[in-house]
Amino acid sequence: MRWFYVLPALFFAGLVAVFGVSLVRSANTSPDMIPSALIDKPAPQIPLPALDAKAQGFAPKDLASGHVTVLNVWASWCAPCRAEAPALMTLSTMKGVALYGLVYKDSPAKARTFLDELGDPYRRIDIDTDGRAGIEWGVYGVPETFVIDGKGIVRLRYPGPLVGSALTEIVMPAIEKARRNN
Repeated sequence: MRWFYVLPALFFAGLVAVFGVSLVRSANTSPDMIPSALIDKPAPQIPLPALDAKAQGFAPKDLASGHVTVLNVWASWCAPCRAEAPALMTLSTMKGVALYGLVYKDSPAKARTFLDELGDPYRRIDIDTDGRAGIEWGVYGVPETFVIDGKGIVRLRYPGPLVGSALTEIVMPAIEKARRNN
């Protein structure tokens, strides 16, 4: 008869242990580092318009044209996007890397004003005014940066601004790895 009282208590203690371990693990995982479902898969094939008449747009085939592409998703209303502007200017000077921009949920006029103010590091720029392409890319905030190898395979998704050591310690190694995969 004692087991009748002990078994529920043991079961409850086991549940508490499982939930406790789950809480500790989730507390040690940054919500910004949610893994992308696109890693090691082809980049989304979504045709979008160029930002404006001044910008050259890109087509899905341009993401698989033999060179490493860094796709930066940004918006004029995004304060962290302003902070990462110097790192993007540095990235734009790298040989063998094409820096493309994807303007997210913004207007062409506001995005162009942003670029005129901070400089335009992008070789090509598309605009996603309604955010539908962002859904396909798995974007849930700006800025986000993707490294795509020459075959059009996504090798890195970096959520957040490229400030501090993010460019040198995370993005640059991913670029080198993507070059080796070409």
